[in-house]
Amino acid sequence: LASGTHPAGWVRVRVEESWFTVERALLAKYSDYFCALFESGMKESHQDELHLKGGVHARGFLIALSVCRGESPTISDPDVLMDAVECAAFLQVGCLVQHLFFGVQQLFHSAALFLCDAFDDLKEVAESTLPEDLLQYSQSLSPTTYIAIGTHSPSMDLLHDSFRVVCYLDEKEGEWKHLTNLPTLCSTSMAGVAVLDNRLYIVGGVYGYGKDTVDSSFCYNPDSGVWTALPGPQQPRYDFTLLGHEGRLYAIGGEFQKRIISTAECYNIEKGEWTFIQHAPRPVASAACAVTRRRMFVCFWKPPDTTDIYEYVPVKDEWKLATTMVKPQSYGHCMVAHRDNLYVMRNGPCDDFLRCLMDCYNITTGQWTALSGHYINSKGALFTAMIRGDTVFTVKHMLTLEYTITGDGWKPRRQMKGFPKSGSLWTCLLRLPKTGPVIPQLDSERKEEEMSLPDTSEGFVEAIPQL
Repeated sequence: LASGTHPAGWVRVRVEESWFTVERALLAKYSDYFCALFESGMKESHQDELHLKGGVHARGFLIALSVCRGESPTISDPDVLMDAVECAAFLQVGCLVQHLFFGVQQLFHSAALFLCDAFDDLKEVAESTLPEDLLQYSQSLSPTTYIAIGTHSPSMDLLHDSFRVVCYLDEKEGEWKHLTNLPTLCSTSMAGVAVLDNRLYIVGGVYGYGKDTVDSSFCYNPDSGVWTALPGPQQPRYDFTLLGHEGRLYAIGGEFQKRIISTAECYNIEKGEWTFIQHAPRPVASAACAVTRRRMFVCFWKPPDTTDIYEYVPVKDEWKLATTMVKPQSYGHCMVAHRDNLYVMRNGPCDDFLRCLMDCYNITTGQWTALSGHYINSKGALFTAMIRGDTVFTVKHMLTLEYTITGDGWKPRRQMKGFPKSGSLWTCLLRLPKTGPVIPQLDSERKEEEMSLPDTSEGFVEAIPQL
């Protein structure tokens, strides 16, 4: 800040070439260094301007002030982190030490989760290079499990539907198994489905021939096996896009009363309330979406030839056009993210709708790459895909395929049984308890009914499509 007069009880602090005007009481409260200085009786204790030396950097001091004022700044730059550590040590700022320690804990936990999910692929390198405490901690965690849900309308207790289930993939046995039943009033038909902080959210949807909108939302906690009812968006909507990102759900576009809309809303998990955000760039329904590098991307299709990918920036509440792809039959059905890449699955040429081609957009270089090969879809049903680590799972009624992501495409790895119900699917990833799925206690007769799933052996396909 420029030099000049400042209120009583404030002091100007120079750090490197930067000046900060700060309350004396704030510095004395949170910094043992300043507390001792102000009570020392030395001439510096009464000066209106102080010059900090001793290796304190402006960036670190700014982080310290932010934490002292009750904020929780995210520090992703290693150099800034080092500046903050040096400042915390020199000025003896206890709350900054706690903040940095918590940040290091979070980093350690995030690294352990990543290692837990990718351990089979990284085992040899990990065991020879990583600290033992990180390895042990990662193996105490539960890896993410693939989850799939069929399309269902709300049910009635008197007409209990044993097929209204959420399934998980048992990778050792290569088949889908029962996880939980959908709540009676829950619809997955044209609903929004997303995972946030290891909770499964199902929002909206429709019921009846008139496509009446379901007003409620539902949240499933895999740790307790319990469903909780939540309020639905302020704008009733179906066939919309739902993303989970940094403590919030985002509902984008969709339809209402058979009209495509552009309104968008954000649900604050802590406050339990929906608020409107900036409208989508144009009306959109059933848009593919993905989150990568802590950034949210949504596809806006313009059949038959154009794909616009927009990024929504929460801190600015604005939409930014990231890229446009123009190709025949470029409108698609699925987009997934891996590192800096967005993989967009789209229809093939107009004379062969059973083909599904894939293009890759790199958000760092801004370049598109057409990947070689194609998927063959069974009876015209496009698959859905999920990425965990460097592995992709694609799911259809006929079979589940696992791929390894390589530099020039997806390499087939193995195949498993398909999802035990035909029709559209919702897929996601959840961390289930180490002991296995938690099933609420039911009477023995109904529990046996809910646990049964149809045999899918007849629909198992032997050949793996080459990509």
